[in-house]
Amino acid sequence: MTEADLESHRSDVTGELREDVRAGLTAAQKWLPPKWFYDADGSELFEEITALPEYYPTRCEREVLAARAGDIAQLTGAHTLVELGSGSSEKTRLLLDALTGHGTLESFVPLDVSESALAEATEAIAADYPKLEVRGVVGDFTRHLGLLPGGRPRVVAFLGGTIGNFLPEDRTTFLRSVREVLDEGEWLLLGTDLVKDRETLERAYDDAAGVTAAFNRNVLRVINTRLGADFDLDAFEHVSHWDSENEWIEMRLRARRALTVEIPGAELQVRFAEGEHIRTEISAKFRPGGVEAELKAAGFGLERWWTDSQQRFGVSLARSVRG
Repeated sequence: MTEADLESHRSDVTGELREDVRAGLTAAQKWLPPKWFYDADGSELFEEITALPEYYPTRCEREVLAARAGDIAQLTGAHTLVELGSGSSEKTRLLLDALTGHGTLESFVPLDVSESALAEATEAIAADYPKLEVRGVVGDFTRHLGLLPGGRPRVVAFLGGTIGNFLPEDRTTFLRSVREVLDEGEWLLLGTDLVKDRETLERAYDDAAGVTAAFNRNVLRVINTRLGADFDLDAFEHVSHWDSENEWIEMRLRARRALTVEIPGAELQVRFAEGEHIRTEISAKFRPGGVEAELKAAGFGLERWWTDSQQRFGVSLARSVRG
């Protein structure tokens, strides 16, 4: 592939990181968005997480895609596959194989906030699918959806349960924004982790090997690298728990001691009390009826609903309908 195949909005992404750091770390309850986990190191750590025995979502979603990719190709006849938050795009190869085998796919457009991870993934896919136009977009899927190229009809894949990282009101806004960039009759393929027992959920986000803890702290490394901050990663410990009322997992970083952090790139000095938390992620879990209702409210009609053999993870194929 050529350099032109990777369209970068890095300056926009860095500016948004600055905005998020200023907003989140000056709030009464400090927070950071989970998308900032994913630089090259964070992407590698997440790939490790997906192979952990405790972390079931990736395996369950892959099981569904392996069984249903042919159905997805047949139903959508997609000319373009868009993947939001693509990472390594490994699961997407199941869709690429099915869509290219069906004979309709012309282009693949992965969008990811991590330029390094996206470059590696697009190069590998372009090499393995030489007849496919591969054009990566470095950007934030909450802001850059309108920049996505590709011929119609398109299917937008938002996999891995990442939709659960949005607060409910932001989830509504995001799904509507996806609908706005699609023509009537185009498609959304959505992966949603399902509500299940507390022990299974908590183990998935606090593994025995400590990989999730390293991944959680990586958001601080990203701020150090991009904004010149001086976070001491060892000064923060990983915390996760299941919120049964909201039906989501929360991940937090807890300060082991009182400290002050300088963040020159955000013109910010942040003080932490001992034991103070930064919320770095929520991961909402879903019920089938709730997924269908949220899709309908955003302007999508649910066409197919599939789960893995243990009914732990849901994949929905929805079609944009007339507003």
